[in-house]
Amino acid sequence: MKDLKELREQIDDIDEQIVSLYQKRMDISAEVAAYKISTGKQVFDREREQSKLKALTALGKNAFNRHGIRELFEQIMSMSRKRQYQLLTEAGKLDKPDFTEVDRLDYQKARIVFQGTEGAYSQLALKEYFGENADSYHVETWRDAMEAITAGEADYAVLPIENSSAGIVSENYDLMVEYNVCIVGEQIIKIDHALLGLPEAELSDITDVYSHPQALMQCGKYLDAHRSWERHSLKNTAVSAQKIKEDGKRHKAAIASALTAEIYGLKVLEACIQDNRSNATRFIIVSARRIFTRDAAKISVCFEIPHESGSLYHMLSHFIYNGINMNRIESRPVQDAAWEYRFFIDFDGNLNDAAVQNALRGLAEETISLKILGNY
Repeated sequence: MKDLKELREQIDDIDEQIVSLYQKRMDISAEVAAYKISTGKQVFDREREQSKLKALTALGKNAFNRHGIRELFEQIMSMSRKRQYQLLTEAGKLDKPDFTEVDRLDYQKARIVFQGTEGAYSQLALKEYFGENADSYHVETWRDAMEAITAGEADYAVLPIENSSAGIVSENYDLMVEYNVCIVGEQIIKIDHALLGLPEAELSDITDVYSHPQALMQCGKYLDAHRSWERHSLKNTAVSAQKIKEDGKRHKAAIASALTAEIYGLKVLEACIQDNRSNATRFIIVSARRIFTRDAAKISVCFEIPHESGSLYHMLSHFIYNGINMNRIESRPVQDAAWEYRFFIDFDGNLNDAAVQNALRGLAEETISLKILGNY
């Protein structure tokens, strides 16, 4: 039996040969990129790669080696593509995203729409972002808000996208895909939920509680302590408060903000009832104009990928290779395609950055579909 030192020396020698061959292969990849630059040919040729992987995998002596060979060459081919994307970008052979750069958002004379009614958390986010005197109005549903900016009835819409306790607002993720709109800003506000009732009501009177499903979820521990109360889901926290006022029943209460209590003349039966005292919601500012500001520092995209082993890993490698910091990833089922998913990713960067352009070029070629949701 050979000793360990000798075996390690042999491995070191083989590794040096692998490095040398890898570098030769990358040099040839640069020549391939030059050819594609001159001809306009796409970098990614899925059929060619799958055929090549099948042939190389067949050379393995056993099942373990065949699996390893496939994984190794998937990585080598992936690195080759990334180098070609980089060279294409440097040569200016890149279709830039269909966005217009602006110095700043102009919303002095803008009209802004939000979902709900007076006192909704969306309205609080709107005032925080646009100012107290913003020209705003409300609609019944989030889809109505999307329709309003698409039709030009409003310049911006304010939509909740995620809560630190209850997670994403899935409907709004889906609407961002459905509508040709653009995220141009975001606003995070602290959420303090209160239990609101009629002025003459007492806590002991309550049997029914109304609020948005996420607000009910965010106050789960508090509601679990009152198991006899029946929970009712409505479209908005402020709408729930409005219902309590209009129904005029002592046994009904709403979960909404203390500000909403002032608007509708209700009484705060109990304050700060949310499970998480640092509870916050992120709202996105959406426009029908595909614009971004020069100092924009966050990008949101979504894409669909082949339903194959390793697909997501290869897509995320574009961020790693280009040194891009990814902030979050979410998935949503693709409609009419069972067990297939669309991925939503937020990452640091500006559409003018070369690294961002490289990553987006790779994603555009290798995903089934890619949509840039905004740079803000």
